[in-house]
Amino acid sequence: MHRYDIERYLNVRSAGGADIGPDGRLSVILNTTGTGQVWSLDSPLEWPTQRTFFEEAVSFVDSSPERPEAVFGMDEGGNERTQLYRLNYESGEIVDLTDRPEVKHRWGGWDSEGDRFAFASNRRDEAVFDVYVQERAGGSTGDAAGDPSGSSDPPDADLVYEGDGWLSVAGWSPSDDRLIVHEAHASFDHDLYTLDVENGELTHHTPHEGDVRYGSPEWGPDGEAIYLVTDRDSDTLRLERLDLVTGEFAVVAAGGEWNIDGVALHEDSRRLVYSRNVDGYTDLSVGELATPDRIDELPAPDLPDGVAGGVSFGPEGDRFAVTAAGSKRNANVHVVETTTGETERWTAAATAGIPPETFVERELVHYPTFDEREIPAYFSVPETEPPEAGYPVVVDIHGGPESQRRPSFSSVTQYLLNSGYAVFEPNVRGSSGYGKAYAALDDVRKRMDSVNDLRAGVEWLHDYPEIDPNRVVAMGGSYGGFMVLAALTEYPDLWAAGVDVVGIANFVTFLENTGDWRRSLREAEYGSLAEDREFLESISPINRIDRIQSPLFVLHGENDPRVPVDEAEQIVERARDQGVPVRKLIFDDEGHGFSKLENRIEAYRAIVEFLDEHVS
Repeated sequence: MHRYDIERYLNVRSAGGADIGPDGRLSVILNTTGTGQVWSLDSPLEWPTQRTFFEEAVSFVDSSPERPEAVFGMDEGGNERTQLYRLNYESGEIVDLTDRPEVKHRWGGWDSEGDRFAFASNRRDEAVFDVYVQERAGGSTGDAAGDPSGSSDPPDADLVYEGDGWLSVAGWSPSDDRLIVHEAHASFDHDLYTLDVENGELTHHTPHEGDVRYGSPEWGPDGEAIYLVTDRDSDTLRLERLDLVTGEFAVVAAGGEWNIDGVALHEDSRRLVYSRNVDGYTDLSVGELATPDRIDELPAPDLPDGVAGGVSFGPEGDRFAVTAAGSKRNANVHVVETTTGETERWTAAATAGIPPETFVERELVHYPTFDEREIPAYFSVPETEPPEAGYPVVVDIHGGPESQRRPSFSSVTQYLLNSGYAVFEPNVRGSSGYGKAYAALDDVRKRMDSVNDLRAGVEWLHDYPEIDPNRVVAMGGSYGGFMVLAALTEYPDLWAAGVDVVGIANFVTFLENTGDWRRSLREAEYGSLAEDREFLESISPINRIDRIQSPLFVLHGENDPRVPVDEAEQIVERARDQGVPVRKLIFDDEGHGFSKLENRIEAYRAIVEFLDEHVS
């Protein structure tokens, strides 16, 4: 088999964030230039037209319902302080709509005429989000070639509601007089409200006790109901209809043992798409509301096995765009005829000349852990014969912790497999996708049980005859970086090396220094500084650094607002004091992860060199 270097794999492109405009134009976020930019196309597989030209990545694009224009979002250097811009497709003009780079803006959608838009922002108080409505005509004009800066004062936006928590806006009612407001108290505890835009009155629709999720809210066709996914009275998420007049819920579709994790609804045609997360794989269903609580099923689209989402309906509801990816298929946008299920791929994100047939499919496995639970994981082995001692293996741990490793495309995974490494990706307790009881198994005082699941996974690998038990690497990002450090300090004999990307080393300093807007959400998961400081200190890897026996590579972004870069500096300094071989790489123009292609190439080339030195 031909060997390709890491730069080649990182040049495999992806297309996603699909959006269909009023004229049928498909806009996507495509990273052909190295960062995700807005591109558009009018027919399947034509060469798209590039619309934005920034060094920074564009995070989303949302077309106006009436005009040839769209709003897109972009931050600076990964700091997550997203600003909003308006793009005119005909002139190429770009208008800065917010021009407040010190705060965050969370897009809330256009009204039905495209005359106004809504967003949530922490302008007034960095720790909380308020709701704003702004006229589309505001903003300062920038260079159409890509400079969004302007000389005029920031445009006015009307503050329509002052919040006291983590608020986001989920769309305008059909009559444009109300907004859905979503509040997250914790990752698994939410509330929904409607906000009267004229008088600022907020109506609470989901009072509850305990933790309940209310997600993916969509206005019903008549504006008298909200369709959403929720795990109220259930361990898993179901599609339900909330009657805004009576307050009653009705189950529209149940996922059984699996979550229904998202819904998109076209108000005029009453057509909808919803997805089930079946052990990580997406099962997409399409239908039409026959009655408010009953769906007449329509043919399902023919999409690649893997993960699909990000549905955008066309203006008539007769078709929708969706992004799909699989272990062997990089992300591309497909367009589906709603009533027939006929599916056509519209984008052709390149694979950097690497034959797609050389990509390796993940295998879904389950392994036993210390309390007899079965832990789901994905296991991939190279397609070459193993060396006599067996393959080295990278245990790649997701972040979150309420995230989930799913069978989507990963350039780094495919590179490792091509280079002779097996890859093991566990969804340890605390992962989402398996019900709220499973996700809660690592909360606060149960934190280290998830690290014990890692130990069990490595011991399972030891029984696999093609794996070299002496060459097992822990690698992970964000919370996964904490898991790497915890695994190296709790079970030092199991690991040949560790790679910590933007990880947490000290829960106390992490909670003290993370963005003000995130602290309460993270304390709900990890424990609070007021009540759990001693426990948080006891499980922080920084305080058990003397147990590390393996070489360590720490990578971070200087602008990280989630896990401050000091977490990297702390662990590197303390590990070096202990005589641990440590390498450090900090990017001054990145945040919580690496978005720029040149930085990704530098980072993963350095990781490859580190593994070659200490493992292969």
